[in-house]
Amino acid sequence: MPRLHLNTHSIDVAADSTATLFDYAEKLGVKVPTSCRKQGKCKECIVEVTQGADLLSAPGEEEKHLSDGFRLSCRACIAASDGEIHCHTMRRGTLVVENQAYELPVHADGFTPDPTVTRDGERVLLDGHEIDRRPVTDALHGLAIDIGTTTVVIRLLNLESGELVASSSFENPQRFGGSDVMARIQYDTEDKSRSLQRTLSGYLSHAIEELPVDPTSIYEVVIAGNSTMRDMFFRLSVYTIGQSPYQSLTEHEMAAGKRDTTVLTATAKKLGLPVNPAARVYGMPIISGHVGADTAACMLAADIGNEDRLVAIMDIGTNTELILGNKHKVMAASCPAGPAFEGGQISCGMPGLPGAIEKVVMDDDDEFTCSVIGGGEAQGLCGSGLVSLLAELVRGDRMNRLGRFEYDDHELTVTGDVTFNEEDVNNLAQAKGANVAGLQIIFQQYGIKAEELDVFYLAGGFGKHLDLDASKRIGLIPDIPLEKIRQVGNAAVEGACIALLSKTKRAELEALVRRVEHCRLETDPNFFDVFVEGCQFAPIGSETPA
Repeated sequence: MPRLHLNTHSIDVAADSTATLFDYAEKLGVKVPTSCRKQGKCKECIVEVTQGADLLSAPGEEEKHLSDGFRLSCRACIAASDGEIHCHTMRRGTLVVENQAYELPVHADGFTPDPTVTRDGERVLLDGHEIDRRPVTDALHGLAIDIGTTTVVIRLLNLESGELVASSSFENPQRFGGSDVMARIQYDTEDKSRSLQRTLSGYLSHAIEELPVDPTSIYEVVIAGNSTMRDMFFRLSVYTIGQSPYQSLTEHEMAAGKRDTTVLTATAKKLGLPVNPAARVYGMPIISGHVGADTAACMLAADIGNEDRLVAIMDIGTNTELILGNKHKVMAASCPAGPAFEGGQISCGMPGLPGAIEKVVMDDDDEFTCSVIGGGEAQGLCGSGLVSLLAELVRGDRMNRLGRFEYDDHELTVTGDVTFNEEDVNNLAQAKGANVAGLQIIFQQYGIKAEELDVFYLAGGFGKHLDLDASKRIGLIPDIPLEKIRQVGNAAVEGACIALLSKTKRAELEALVRRVEHCRLETDPNFFDVFVEGCQFAPIGSETPA
């Protein structure tokens, strides 16, 4: 008798069953996103099959857009009489994300909302023009959304008070199109059905419908995210971002004099979001094809346009963003780190979900003690757990700075079924190398050393949970005094909130991005050397020359 493991649930399946994976999900109480109720039309009910794909029925015509390892749960049946199938939905649990930002200047100075959406009695105005009528007792709401390559974060705010009403997050379901930006660009270019955009819109719609307010009270939506995620959401071709000189269509149109900003706007109705039909969707400005609206949002959150101090912002992710400067001069760079530090390309890697190991301590007998999100049995390693594990292996001389295990085989057991091998180390080394190369080159081009920084903001949910000593030990962040480092949480969605609540700050940002200098890592003659040095697991600056 086959056994199906779906998310954290399991069920035995009758050998002659014709039920689909979707049917079993319903039996197990696992919610699967869908808009067509198992008709194979909406393409939202995707599951990732991690074991036993060959035990399922052959993919149908409705699934031809999916790569290996992904199925539509409403089309896939169990076709074998025995065996184990492991799969999970693309929204498999509550992500550990930061709903707050910390120690950012905008909080210290206070903040008074001046949104673009206002009211005059019962008249609801957008930029001073009436778009709806609503009782004066009803609140006006807006959404700030950060569309990351790996994670999507949503905040619902009261536009008049600035109050955070609710938040939500989920893994970006576009993973079936590849785990990094370049893979998604290729997929979107070859796929003529806009399945990436439609799938994300479906997930966003379900998340919005679950918010605790009348969706028609939402009058503006602000979108942050890297250039590819932003443009794809606005249904633009992203082909040019994947081709040298790696520019968005909005940049090409600016160069041709067809527009004066990289900002995108559309109506919610056009983009299919279930909010007020007259609501505006505002895509924050980008700096270049690979330095996107999430970077701009981080700059707004850090108020770098009004900053006298010399600050750096590092938002570690599939695409790590770097910003360096103050109100006098700002440089920005993007590091194609890949998904390793978010659990991708790692044998037992996983996002920051319940069951993920977030911290590892190794004792004198080389035994590991693990802290698991939510407690319970460990299912894998998330980014902070991977950094912690690497640092412990280095501290205990169980792994050398080149990432080779000193006296184990090529794989070690962390706990239970969770293992870690040298190929995992290689993938993490390359991700770290890209980040370090970005840091070294942007400091060099700006003409400073890391120790000259006044503040180093470590942004993002991953950055918020990093052990700083461990991160410095393996050379993931600069080896500077801890008092200069601020772990500020999700600065990108914080910046999106500020843009949503303040037309003044939005205008400041649009002006600031025009004078940001883009540090193009790929054209720097030292890139390869600093990348190779950065792959070593040692404090930055202490690497052995390659």
